[in-house]
Amino acid sequence: MKKLRTFLTIVFALLTFITFAQDKNLMMYVGTYTEGGNSKGIYTYHFNQENGIFELLSSATAANPSFVTLSPDGKHLYAVSEYNDGRQGAYSFDVSEDKVQLSNPIFLPTAPKEALPRTGADPCHIVSDGKYVITANYTGGDISVFSLDAAGRLEPEVQNIAFEGKTPERVAHIHCIIPTPDKKYILATDLGNDRVYRFCYNKKARKNAEVLTSQRVAYEVSDGQGPRHLTFSKDGRFAYLINELGGECVVLSYRKGKLKEIQRIMADEGGGRGSADIHISPDGRFLYTSHRLKKDGIAIFAIDPKKGSLTKIGYQHTGIHPRNFAITPNGKYLLVACRDDNKIQVFERNEATGELTETPEEIEIDKPTCIVFGKSN
Repeated sequence: MKKLRTFLTIVFALLTFITFAQDKNLMMYVGTYTEGGNSKGIYTYHFNQENGIFELLSSATAANPSFVTLSPDGKHLYAVSEYNDGRQGAYSFDVSEDKVQLSNPIFLPTAPKEALPRTGADPCHIVSDGKYVITANYTGGDISVFSLDAAGRLEPEVQNIAFEGKTPERVAHIHCIIPTPDKKYILATDLGNDRVYRFCYNKKARKNAEVLTSQRVAYEVSDGQGPRHLTFSKDGRFAYLINELGGECVVLSYRKGKLKEIQRIMADEGGGRGSADIHISPDGRFLYTSHRLKKDGIAIFAIDPKKGSLTKIGYQHTGIHPRNFAITPNGKYLLVACRDDNKIQVFERNEATGELTETPEEIEIDKPTCIVFGKSN
């Protein structure tokens, strides 16, 4: 019996070690701009979240897949095709252990040439819950909703929602789509109209029924701020909005579909009018925002766990044009897609202070625009 217990202990230890080793090696997917460069489209890597070492596995051909997202089960990858001339739309890919394989592209119909903006033009953000895929279309000033078949592949657009400018001089620019933590609503940022819209999400919509309904303005920022991206706190009580043009970060309380402003704090330190991305560390203690065009870098904030408010604690310089960034699930590394430097920088996070330290590791890649971590393999 003693020998059996010893044997089982050894087996358990080995299994634990193997699981731990697997958890170190994440799948990482990178979207890029292909126009005017040498990128093929989407790149798949292994990234070791314990030591920051990476390995290129494969690439998949796609046109301007500037933003990508994984399905909730990690079996499918969806990407926009950011154009405004009839090539715009979305891709779906099947995900394996070492690559993504194109399963179905869907390209949006265009309006007549004299009618601008075109429907679905310049899709720049994409989300999926496993039943629908939704894109934010920047130049089109609209939202596209696609259904998915049983195999997770894209089907044709089932709903399109267009937005008008608040005045004749203003044009809608939808930049981000995000579900609320309770999954009952969808929020959309409109950079052109300085608004955040809220929709009821009819996930169980029958065929030909509207998926997004009951549109309303959930929050309106000051004129010229240009709301870009949103993220929620771990407990779902607070939303954080980065304004591209004004450079401010806005803290909002969230309850039952309603947003209420708590705080506005300047994030951009260069006045570049190019603030871009926003993420919270996995432990929920720190918030990061990226800024471009002048003094390219990452602003660092500490989060008050009770009030949700922010205190700025640092600013880390990066390569040129940090459009997007991602934090590893264990919180140890923050990776920055520096589009105009053709590289992804790897920063190590101090989990106690939230500060960033640049590592010697850099991933050379043409025009990187989006980083997504998948399950370990």
